[in-house]
Amino acid sequence: MSAEAEVKRVMPWPPELLDDPNVRSPLGPLGGAVPPAPGWFAEAVGQEPERSRFELEGAGIELLCWGELGKPGLLLLHGNGAHAEWWSFIAPFFAADHRVAALSWSGMGDSDWRPAYALDQYGREALRAIELAGLDRAGPPQIVGHSFGGLPTMHLFVEHPGRVGGAVLIDSFIPRPGERRGPRPSGDGPPAYPTPEAALARFRFAPPQPCENLFIADWIARRSLRRADDGWRWRFDPRLWANMDRTGADTLYDRLRRPVHAINGDRSLVVTAEQNALLRELLPSGSRIVEIPNCAHHVMVDQPLAMVAALRALLD
Repeated sequence: MSAEAEVKRVMPWPPELLDDPNVRSPLGPLGGAVPPAPGWFAEAVGQEPERSRFELEGAGIELLCWGELGKPGLLLLHGNGAHAEWWSFIAPFFAADHRVAALSWSGMGDSDWRPAYALDQYGREALRAIELAGLDRAGPPQIVGHSFGGLPTMHLFVEHPGRVGGAVLIDSFIPRPGERRGPRPSGDGPPAYPTPEAALARFRFAPPQPCENLFIADWIARRSLRRADDGWRWRFDPRLWANMDRTGADTLYDRLRRPVHAINGDRSLVVTAEQNALLRELLPSGSRIVEIPNCAHHVMVDQPLAMVAALRALLD
């Protein structure tokens, strides 16, 4: 069974989305050209981060930082198959008041791949990033996790409460015991593409969705590619989920003792209306949930400025 057939079989995504050419290839009509971007975006990505790498348990981890040391810390954690650059047009909005950092998980972005992955190991990657970025100099930092990034966010919040000041989940719903969420592909992933333009034409979001802000999709897609011996490939380990140990994930909600806030898209296929209602029951008293209109799962892509405003309010 192909990876796409497995996606159709496992995930409750509307079939018409997978068959829509604007969803299957949002950047295809551009033919490799860079789409025009508004001034706010150009100004944000023009604030180049401090770039570094650190070693943890045999893997090099990519780390990006913005803002001055000594200011309140803010750690941004990306989702599955993504990378730290997904935050490069969001982080600068917080750099005036925070020391901000984003890492690429091992197996993703410009970080090294591992033979196997584990939730507690991702927690150690995040804790090391907090130390090296100096996010804890003004006290325990706040952590924001998008999609899969919400899983290590909750893990840190529960297992290391003294190291985390607050947590915000962005369109992230952690399965309860017995639930299966998402395919677990174990193959070699998509084939290599002969040119970057060919790869860009195949870029699409998961779960599938249309994209009006093509300048963001293009920015993310170009930084998701790496040059390989046989062409151009995506910068994530296709075997990651088949080699992932999620021990402890199913009981995270039960062990929460402090409020956890959430920002969700009103059209999300990950945090549906039913799961939004369940979140209100599962999260501790004092937790706030903000739903952003006209927004699917990738909130920072669909409504970046609205997400910045909502996140600022929750962090304050």
